[in-house]
Amino acid sequence: MAETSASLKLTHEGALAALNAGIAKATAMGQPQCISVVDAGGHLLAFVRMDGAFHMSLETSLRKAKTAACYGAPTGGMQDDVAIKLALGTDGQRINLPGGLPIIVDGHCIGAVGVGSGSGAQDREVAVEAIAAIPGSETF
Repeated sequence: MAETSASLKLTHEGALAALNAGIAKATAMGQPQCISVVDAGGHLLAFVRMDGAFHMSLETSLRKAKTAACYGAPTGGMQDDVAIKLALGTDGQRINLPGGLPIIVDGHCIGAVGVGSGSGAQDREVAVEAIAAIPGSETF
């Protein structure tokens, strides 16, 4: 068994590309958003609260991104009883609202995007557009 393995890393340029794609989509929709982009460890790389976005959505967008990065899966799909237990066990750091999508390239979760301030469907739509800005990323 090997002691090391090669991995991919989301760069700040990639985070900004995702952020800008999300901003463009939210602008086209006419729905101001908070958009967070994190690395694989859930560390914030890029963030914007668009003019008119609900200010508390900065928290939910970041938590959506962290949750998607941690699980390598979209947010919003957990069973309610599991989601409540995870939220309690992590002091609210894990969230089950739609709008968080992992950035998966070549089978590796390299980060995630979390979007908040619109409806769950709008948040997810902006997140889809944001991760599409990363070449080779899986679509959801």
